[in-house]
Amino acid sequence: MLNEYYEQIEAIILNLALAGLFVLMGFAIHDVLKKNDVPMFGRAIAYLVLFLGAAGFIAKGLIQVFWQSSGVTG
Repeated sequence: MLNEYYEQIEAIILNLALAGLFVLMGFAIHDVLKKNDVPMFGRAIAYLVLFLGAAGFIAKGLIQVFWQSSGVTG
């Protein structure tokens, strides 16, 4: 049974690991910005860049799902 779902399990674990890494990067960025007393505008830019990186991975996943459901292989 595990062999049948190996690819799905692998994809889920990869997505969870990437989400965890983005959370840890957020904590690290928050800590560095807090310790260095960065102004609010700088913090907003740093968080925006982190969010856009995460959004890129989400967009890639959604595009992949839509392409696979329509029969496009990649």
